[in-house]
Amino acid sequence: MEYRCPDRLRTTRRNTDIMQISRKIAAFLIGLAAFMIFEWINLGFNLADGHPTSFYVVHGILVAVNLVLAVVLGAIGLRALRGLREAR
Repeated sequence: MEYRCPDRLRTTRRNTDIMQISRKIAAFLIGLAAFMIFEWINLGFNLADGHPTSFYVVHGILVAVNLVLAVVLGAIGLRALRGLREAR
C-alpha cells in the first residue's frame, strides 16, 4: 500500500507474523470468552415475559452479537496459546 506524504513517497507493509500475545493475555481472552458465553446465554434464558416485542428483539441482537464476540476472542486466545507452544 502506498500513500503520499507532503515531502516523500512512503511504502508500508504489514507483517502479522511477528505479533505475539503473552500467555497471561491469551488465558485472559479465553476466560473472558467463557464468561461472556455463560453470562449472555443466562441472560437470554432469564428474560421475563410481559415485555414488548422490541425488548426481545433488542436483547436477542445483543445476545447474538456478544456471543459472536466471545467466539472471536476465544479463537484469538486459543491461537495465541497454540502459537506460544509451537514457538518453544
